[in-house]
Amino acid sequence: MPHQPDLDTFQALAEEAYAGLPEEFRKAAGRIVIHVQDIADRDVLQDLNIVNPMHLTGLYQGIPLIHDSVTFPSPESARIFLYRKPLLAELQTRPDTTLTQLIEHVVIHELGHHFGWSDEDMHALLDEIGHDH
Repeated sequence: MPHQPDLDTFQALAEEAYAGLPEEFRKAAGRIVIHVQDIADRDVLQDLNIVNPMHLTGLYQGIPLIHDSVTFPSPESARIFLYRKPLLAELQTRPDTTLTQLIEHVVIHELGHHFGWSDEDMHALLDEIGHDH
């Protein structure tokens, strides 16, 4: 079995993916904290009615910008979680995709929830920055 990237490597790849996004998106996103874990916490899985933690590769936590307001701003930074083990498992099923591409895809998808984007909007952004999805 080849060496599996550790949590620190995932964190670095995720931050690199975020830093590689067009500047206007990063400015518009405001404060976003990226967390990397092996799998989702049990309470998160229960909230989402997910039985198998390997089915969740990423998660956005926070109030989408379209619902946030200046008068009642969200007290916490938005957070994007990436789950290492499910991502590695998904990577095994996608031989044409690199780990970097997969992490970029999940970061963009979760960021899309922050902006309140539709799946079509997210695919357009992935196309714009030159990635298959």
